[in-house]
Amino acid sequence: MTASIVGWAHTPFGKFDTETVESLVVRVANEALADAGISAGDVDEIVLGHFNAGFSPQDFTASLVLQADPKLRFKPATRVENACATGSAAVHQGLRAIAAGAAKIVLVVGVEQMTRTPGPEIGKNLLKASYLPEDGDTVGGFAGVFGKIASSYFQKYGDQSDALALIAAKNHKNGVANPFAQMRKDFGFDFCRAESEKNPYVAGPLKRTDCSLVSDGAAALILADAETAKTMSKSIGFRATAHAQDFLPMSKRDILQFEGCTVAWQRALEQAGVTLSDLSFVETHDCFTVAELIEYEAMGLTPRGQGARAIKEGWTLKDGKLPVNPSGGLKAKGHPIGATGVSMHVMTAMQLAGQAPEGMQLKNAKLGGIFNMGGAAVANYVSVLEPLK
Repeated sequence: MTASIVGWAHTPFGKFDTETVESLVVRVANEALADAGISAGDVDEIVLGHFNAGFSPQDFTASLVLQADPKLRFKPATRVENACATGSAAVHQGLRAIAAGAAKIVLVVGVEQMTRTPGPEIGKNLLKASYLPEDGDTVGGFAGVFGKIASSYFQKYGDQSDALALIAAKNHKNGVANPFAQMRKDFGFDFCRAESEKNPYVAGPLKRTDCSLVSDGAAALILADAETAKTMSKSIGFRATAHAQDFLPMSKRDILQFEGCTVAWQRALEQAGVTLSDLSFVETHDCFTVAELIEYEAMGLTPRGQGARAIKEGWTLKDGKLPVNPSGGLKAKGHPIGATGVSMHVMTAMQLAGQAPEGMQLKNAKLGGIFNMGGAAVANYVSVLEPLK
């Protein structure tokens, strides 16, 4: 690939009454520039990932990045959106600018502020990432959509409640070591498995511990072309990237297949010249635990219908053969829509640079995979990263 990540920044994810979309953007933009050791004047292009969909009254947010430093004035700045994969869409857009020779240094920012929105409106906003003619009246919002997917999966392959609880417990345990995570509590399998007042059913077989969090937060990274990256103190290269967009209506595809996820992984692994077994770890899109379960199958870790093996046999634990979501994933880290994909790239870059927080850092991480998904397996982005210095 023609570009590397040479600097990054990440706010904690959570509920922040004193922050705004603007303040979050400004904070991570400045911190990422400082981390890379460059000036705002060195930036050639800016890409902002921001879903919004009604969460923020301020729309047209690309120029908010310019608030970070007067030297960013008159730089090309574009906002991109691709539902929950918005952050990765921003990263990939920055890579294209460099590959095209239009930029040597790109500032990529992802942001969302969701918690100021009343609960019913949150569900309505998130449903905008589904096909409204079919799913617009789904009870429970987007959780309801994935509740239907989980119910269909259970009907075809049997009750997978144990597997879902194990995935939730794994990600919550991993999140304890991540200082950026919104929820740093090890709930354990028993709590995640049992219905209770604190863990009620939300939609279909999905309980509260099966659902990612409503979050505020931002992340940013600096992309540099190959020659510029050689002069930087750190360089995490893109071994491969892939993007596969699928039909929006679930009625036009087998929703239990996550075929776009499979295609994106196949393209990326082929481009990287590696197999899944060569990866040191994966950060994958666990918006709901059933999504991570199906993603095990879609990425080729297990055959179809056997995703439960990967978690029940410990393959995806931190010390397993393919650790999945050592950051805690969306489940524990949080899921501020526009920031998530950028966050996944930052978390992966930290691991590969040996700069992940203590307790979260994996030993000898050499190759990291990222899967970020928009909607119900509609926008599918995969990146494969490696340390170059």
